[in-house]
Amino acid sequence: MQPQPIPKTPLPKTAALLASALLLAACATPRPEDLPRPTGADVAELAAAIRALGPEVDEAEALRAAQIAYEYPLQLAVEYEIEDPPYIHNIKVNNGTKPRGLCYQWADDLEARLRMEGFDTLDLHRAIANSENAWRIEHSTVIVSAPGDDMYDGIVLDPWRWGGELYWGATVDDHEYPWLPRQEVFRRKRERSVQ
Repeated sequence: MQPQPIPKTPLPKTAALLASALLLAACATPRPEDLPRPTGADVAELAAAIRALGPEVDEAEALRAAQIAYEYPLQLAVEYEIEDPPYIHNIKVNNGTKPRGLCYQWADDLEARLRMEGFDTLDLHRAIANSENAWRIEHSTVIVSAPGDDMYDGIVLDPWRWGGELYWGATVDDHEYPWLPRQEVFRRKRERSVQ
């Protein structure tokens, strides 16, 4: 009896398997406990950006807001049981296998935590992106500004985008998300529902 040749996997199939493995590895999300912790320099950079929003912004309030914006989402990532990229986690929340972690929940919880501080020299705003785009899911966030300024003069604080790692940047420079005031989005939806 002659030995049977070992079947070889065709090159296209091997390439497809390799591509699938690389894709899955690229989507890997660290456990919430393993998310990178902000450095003092990270917090100081955000605090300086918040302080620069206006001369009336108190330095201590800017620092406290920056600390909370970086640290509280890491706590939420543990509470929300984050173990997947945001869109996958959304599916799990919607099908009941995860407790929380939709973007509006991140925004609700971060806003509530920031409001607990009773800031006198900072205003908080809520915004929604993609409400006018049927091809993208809506996204909610918190924006911090100097008192009296609107959200377009502020800084986006978005913990959902990177699954607990804070994204922040000037509202007008966040080209990935066309932000609108939340109440404006709600008004437009009400108007469309009565038409």
